[in-house]
Amino acid sequence: MEENVYAIRGATTVNHDSPAEVDEAVKELMEKIYKENGITDDDVAFILFSQTRDIRTRNAAAACRRSGFGTLTPLFCVQEAEIAGGLPLAIRVMILINHRKEREVRMVYLNGASSLRPEYNKEKEDD
Repeated sequence: MEENVYAIRGATTVNHDSPAEVDEAVKELMEKIYKENGITDDDVAFILFSQTRDIRTRNAAAACRRSGFGTLTPLFCVQEAEIAGGLPLAIRVMILINHRKEREVRMVYLNGASSLRPEYNKEKEDD
């Protein structure tokens, strides 16, 4: 079966801006994305993070490396655009993978970010 490029999206939130909370939130998000999609770092071509302006103590890409994910993968982190009413203390990720499509790509939205895409959480409840 041939490999194609797929994008996996995900997001999470932290309760407070601290290095430990950012590290834990990114680790939890990456573990869930990798597990849900059956991928390893060998499948990953690129990881892009964004984080809201109110997260200043740790860069999400640095937290990803600290967690052991993406150690040899190009990582990048940008500041999320400020939108009135936007979700605070949020970290988003887009992972580009080279993978055989054996099943649908599964997006992962955790903690307060689950409100961004409730349809993905509904699918998991039905499993």
